[in-house]
Amino acid sequence: PLVADAETLGTPDPELAATMGFSGFGKKARTFDLEAMFEQTRRTAVERSRKVLEAREREKEDQTEKEFRIPYFDSSASASSATGAGSTLTERETVCSESEDELSGPSIQSRSSTKGATEDTDDDEDDEFIGPPLPPGFKDSDDDNDNDDTEEEDSNPVKKIPDSHEITLQHGTKTVSALGLDPSGARLITGGYDYDVKFWDFAGMDASLQAFRSLQPCECHQIKSLQYSSTGDVILVVSGNSQAKVLDRDGFPVMECIKGDQYIVDMTNTKGHTAMLNSGCWHPKIKEEFLTCSNDGTVRTWDVNNEKKHKSVFKPRSVQGKRVIPTTCTYSRDGKLIAAGCQDGSIQIWDRNMSVHTKFHCRQAHASGTDTSCLTFSYDGTILASRGGDDTLKIWDIRQFKKPLNSADGLPSFFPMTDCCFSPDDKILVTGTSVKKGGGSGKLFFFYRETFQKLYEIEVTDASVVRCLWHPKLNQIMVGTGNGLAKVYYDPVKSQRGAKLCVVKTKRKERQAETLTQDYIITPHALPMFREPRQRSTRKQLEKDRLDPMKSHKPEPPVAGAGRGGRVGTHGVTLSSYIVKNIALDKTDDSNPREAILRHAKEAEENPYWVAPAYAKTQPKTVFAEVEPEDDETDKPEWKKRKI
Repeated sequence: PLVADAETLGTPDPELAATMGFSGFGKKARTFDLEAMFEQTRRTAVERSRKVLEAREREKEDQTEKEFRIPYFDSSASASSATGAGSTLTERETVCSESEDELSGPSIQSRSSTKGATEDTDDDEDDEFIGPPLPPGFKDSDDDNDNDDTEEEDSNPVKKIPDSHEITLQHGTKTVSALGLDPSGARLITGGYDYDVKFWDFAGMDASLQAFRSLQPCECHQIKSLQYSSTGDVILVVSGNSQAKVLDRDGFPVMECIKGDQYIVDMTNTKGHTAMLNSGCWHPKIKEEFLTCSNDGTVRTWDVNNEKKHKSVFKPRSVQGKRVIPTTCTYSRDGKLIAAGCQDGSIQIWDRNMSVHTKFHCRQAHASGTDTSCLTFSYDGTILASRGGDDTLKIWDIRQFKKPLNSADGLPSFFPMTDCCFSPDDKILVTGTSVKKGGGSGKLFFFYRETFQKLYEIEVTDASVVRCLWHPKLNQIMVGTGNGLAKVYYDPVKSQRGAKLCVVKTKRKERQAETLTQDYIITPHALPMFREPRQRSTRKQLEKDRLDPMKSHKPEPPVAGAGRGGRVGTHGVTLSSYIVKNIALDKTDDSNPREAILRHAKEAEENPYWVAPAYAKTQPKTVFAEVEPEDDETDKPEWKKRKI
C-alpha cells in the first residue's frame, strides 16, 4: 500500500503556518489501498457482464419459445375444430398430458397472454398509432374509401390532371420560348424572345410572384431551350447563336462552347457549331454531358469540363445522302440513344457510342419541309412522341419504327419549339396549340396514350401555348405562352410543394424608410467634427427624423389671394407685383413696326425733342416712304415670280 505521511516531510512552524494560511499542514494525509480499489472495480465489471449475458439468453429463450408455441397451438386448434365434441375432449386431454411431459416454462394461460400482448405490440408498431387502437370497422371503411378512389382514378384518368388551381408568372411581353425546372422542383427558369432568362424560387416567393433574378446570358439572341442537369447544379442555355452556355444555379457562367470554323466543309473537323443552334438537352445519367443540334447540319455532344472541343458528332442525312438540318434532339431515358428530328420530316436515332450509322430511322415521320419541334421518350423508354410542324402529334414504338402507333392532327404549331410531354404515370400525353392574334385561345390538349383519345383540354390564354412541362415530383404543369406568361397549374391535394408554397404567403409591404434615408458616406479619417454618426437602422433613423421639427416640417401650400402671416400672395399687393402683372397682360400687337412708329408722329411734330431739331435746317419737312401696293404676280412670267 502507498502511504503519504506529512510527518516524513517535516512539520512547519505553527505560527508561520497560521500566518500563511497553512493551518491544516500538521494533519496526516489519507491512506489509499490501490489493490482493494482495483479488486472492487473488477468485481463490478464481472457482475455487469453477467447481467448482460443473462438478459441476452433470456431474450433468446423467449424468441425460441414463441417460434415453437405458435405452430403448435395452431395445429391443435385446427384439429379440435375438425372433430366432434367427444373427440375434442379426448384430444384436449392428450394435448395437456403431452404439454406437461414435453414443454417447460410458464403455463398456457400466461403464454397466451404473452402472445396476445406481443401481437398487440406488433399491431401498434404496424399501424403506428399513438393511444388506443381504432375500431376495426372504421379502419376497414378507410381502406375501402382509398381503394374506391384509386379505382376511380384508374378508370377515369382525367381526375389525375392537376388543374383545379393556377398561378400566373409575368415573364415579359414577348413569347416564353423556354422552361426549365430543377429535379427537386424548387426553382423554375423561363426564357423568351426578349433575350431574358428569369429565375423563380417557389420557396422564396410571396403572393406577388416576382422573379428573384433576371439576366441576358446570350446578349441579343432569343432563348431556344433551358434545362437543369440531372443533379440540378448547372443550367444549359441554348440560344440563337452558335455557342451554347452553361450557367450555375445563380446564373453565373460556368462554360461556353467554342465556335467552329465556318470555312471547313467537313463538319466533323470543326471543333464546334458554325450556325444557329436549334435545341439542346442534358444526358439523363452523366451529369457532365449535354447535347446540341444546329443549322450547320450536325448534332454534337459536349463535356462541361472541356469547352475547347465537342465529344462526338452525329450528321443526319437525307435519302439522297445530303446534309439535312436537325431541328430538335434528345436523349433516351437511359441515355444510350440519341434522337433527332430533321427538316426533311425524318426522325433519326443513333447509338450514343456509334456516330456513323443510324440505329433506327423513319424517313416520312412528318411532312417534308416542316420543323419537327419536339421529341420526347416515355418514362418506360419504349415509346417516342414527336410534335411536328405539320400540326400533328405522333407516338412511335422505336422497335417498329416504320409507322406510328397513333397520330392526332389539327394541332396548329407556329413555333419551332412547341412542346409535348408525358404525365408522371406515363398514361397521358400533353401538347399545346398555337393561334393567330385575335384568333381565339391557345389550348393545352391531353391525350390518352393507349388509344390517343382526347381526354381533356384547358384554355390557357388568348395567345399560343408554346412550352409545357409536367414535373413528376411536384405533379404540377408549367406552361409558357406567346404573350409572355408562364402559368403553373396545380391541385392542392394531388400536387406537392411548388406553387403551393408561394400562394399562401402574403405580399411583403414596401418599406418607405429605405427610400427616404440618405446614403451613408463612410469617412474613416475625417475629423470628429466632420464625421457623420453611424446609422444603426432605417427604422430608428426614421423615428429620429420624425422628432426633429426641421426634418418633419410639412411644406406650406401657396397662399391664394392676398398675403397673410407675413407671406406675399400669389398676385401680391405691392406696386412691383402690379406692374409685372400688367406687363404680362399687355398684348399690344407690334407686328407692323412702321405703324407703331407713326403712332407717335403727331406728338413728335408738336413737341420735337430728339430727331426734328437735328434736321431743322437740312430737311425742315419730314418725308416718309410711301407704302407701295403689293404687285399682282399673276401676270408676271414664271421665272420672275418670287419663290417661297
